[in-house]
Amino acid sequence: MTPPRKARPNMNYSEAIRYIDDRFVSFQTVGRTAYRGGLEAIAAMCRRMGDPQHRYPTLHIAGTNGKGSVAHMLAAILQAAGYRTGLYTSPHLHDFRERIRIDGVPIPEEDVCAFLERHAAAMEQEGLSYFEMTTAMAFDCFARHEVEIAVIETGLGGRLDATNIITPLLSIITNIGLDHCDLLGDTIARIAGEKAGIIKPSVPVLIGETHPESRPVFVARAAACGAPITFADTCYTCTAKEEHGTYARYTLRRLADGAEATYDLDLTGDYQQKNLATVRTAVDLLRNGSPFVPGDEALHTGLRHAAASTGLRGRWQVIGQAPLTVADGGHNPAGLTETMRQLAACRYDRLYMIVGFAADKDLEHILAMLPTEAYYFFTQADSPRALPAERLAELGARHHLHGETAPTVNDALERARSLATPQDMIFVGGSFYLIAGIV
Repeated sequence: MTPPRKARPNMNYSEAIRYIDDRFVSFQTVGRTAYRGGLEAIAAMCRRMGDPQHRYPTLHIAGTNGKGSVAHMLAAILQAAGYRTGLYTSPHLHDFRERIRIDGVPIPEEDVCAFLERHAAAMEQEGLSYFEMTTAMAFDCFARHEVEIAVIETGLGGRLDATNIITPLLSIITNIGLDHCDLLGDTIARIAGEKAGIIKPSVPVLIGETHPESRPVFVARAAACGAPITFADTCYTCTAKEEHGTYARYTLRRLADGAEATYDLDLTGDYQQKNLATVRTAVDLLRNGSPFVPGDEALHTGLRHAAASTGLRGRWQVIGQAPLTVADGGHNPAGLTETMRQLAACRYDRLYMIVGFAADKDLEHILAMLPTEAYYFFTQADSPRALPAERLAELGARHHLHGETAPTVNDALERARSLATPQDMIFVGGSFYLIAGIV
């Protein structure tokens, strides 16, 4: 058996990534066994580094769905306003450096290598997980590059998430749905309790969507912390959406006075209507209670180029025309509900579905949501967590989903395109790791 690699001076980027993959166990690779709830290790590591996470203001974002889109939109707006902006998200699709960006640009390869050379021994002593290691790297990178503000997305949950050692200007929780129930709880209220753990004393908190089961949890936590709480869907609502090629034009109504404004957004999924209301409310809260005051021009410019300027992919992303081909990484019941609703509204002669899922997902529930009239290509991501395509096809047949298997997503896409006419539609989804092969 080959011993694990060690960090060494003057390693190149390829060697650094191999070291990371050898030494740190990732959720992408092994699933729940990589999750270690608790803040002791990351806090100890950051103390060794001089607590870099306290050297710049932050926004902290959690939620079952939408937290990535909201994080990217807010980062794009702050960038457009001229602030040097850090952005920390997960997972990455192609390159590890996608997780850590400054003004939309991934962390330099040499920074990854230098961080490991400085801190690998300490991180191994503290027993950091893959996500804790990445979080420490992001905090250090943002401090060293002197960002003016950083947008920080949680990984999983909130209360025990490695990012939860920051004290932000604003805490944001987009929504609550049933996902990762084995780790976070099997009810909306229990999961809300975990997400509510990011609420800090006296720090304003913004909740994206009101839910009867989660609302009391958030209100109680905010009251206990003395944290002002706002629900975005009581501030703004989207009244219209128009498609304009590569972007969509959304009309938001401010509920306090009925005033309306339109915003162009290069994220065209219907579910972005809720995320946009959350982002718009967040901008109001920043303008009224922080040193960061993005003007209307920055707001419009940032949204118009949100995905392009921050590298966001895989959210109702159109990757082809004639036939219309869309990739979306939604992978839990709440997210797929929105995606399937938009898919049902699309016009096509025949629908081809390319799907692959992680084996630990609630597949009985998920497969029951998929359209039975489509022709399916059951495939799998290049990940140990992926459910084998043949097994997925067997489960799909129980839900009257019929088609064929393909060894990879690219094989499936090639086959679907060979069968489809220009009037048909191809949808690729079920996992960000799956669509990483084509976006």
